[in-house]
Amino acid sequence: MTVPHVFPPPLRGRVREGGNQAAHALAITPTPNHSPQGGGEIIVAGVSLIADLSGGLYWSEERLLVVSDLHLEKGSSFAMRGILLPPFDTVATLARLAAVIARTDPRTVIALGDSFHDRDAHARLADTDRDAIAAMQIGRDWIWIAGNHDPLPPATLRGAVAEEIAVGPVSFRHEPTGAQGEIAGHLHPKARVATRGRAIDRRCFASDGMRAVMPSFGAYTGGLSIRDPAFTKVFSSPDFTAHVLGDASMHAIAASRCY
Repeated sequence: MTVPHVFPPPLRGRVREGGNQAAHALAITPTPNHSPQGGGEIIVAGVSLIADLSGGLYWSEERLLVVSDLHLEKGSSFAMRGILLPPFDTVATLARLAAVIARTDPRTVIALGDSFHDRDAHARLADTDRDAIAAMQIGRDWIWIAGNHDPLPPATLRGAVAEEIAVGPVSFRHEPTGAQGEIAGHLHPKARVATRGRAIDRRCFASDGMRAVMPSFGAYTGGLSIRDPAFTKVFSSPDFTAHVLGDASMHAIAASRCY
């Protein structure tokens, strides 16, 4: 089902309506050059995308920003099971998201699934967090891609919900299938690299030029090593690149060189 008032013409997909809560609170002031921070280019199916060091991915021609695996309210989910963590993950994640939106001023934002840590997480959002999301949605289209943690639409929040979305040669879905032109999340890729005599783990984009798996964006999300067989299944071989997110720049490293 198409929702013309939600999607600009290039977007298509199976869509379910989300909520219609009015956007309010402080508006975000974009930077004038719509520039991601410190990342680099990633090619997917001939499309040039710019990786932001936050873990977002920006398609300048479409003015489209993609983020994956926010896992909002993961801290409160753990607290319900008796595992106490500092309850600041949602605030930290939304602040990072607001910053990359301010830098890029996208026309469309795609949240690539597992935006909420469980089916009821959006109901546990504080009013201030709802206001922060509403402020980010002002003046732009917002698509929540359904994930395995959050298959239902966030009825109390603005935006449309889709199983997947196609824009030109690129398809956006939560779980990777290995299809050409696919950008997916779900696996939370990370790479372990040696630097200055010690090993460090860093979030990364995984890509072979025809498909890509995005890093998790959430403050409390872990990662899966790109040497895990799950990535070989997606890319059909170990010959893909880890675009590793550093403190000030992104580094392209052959996955086979990571461990």
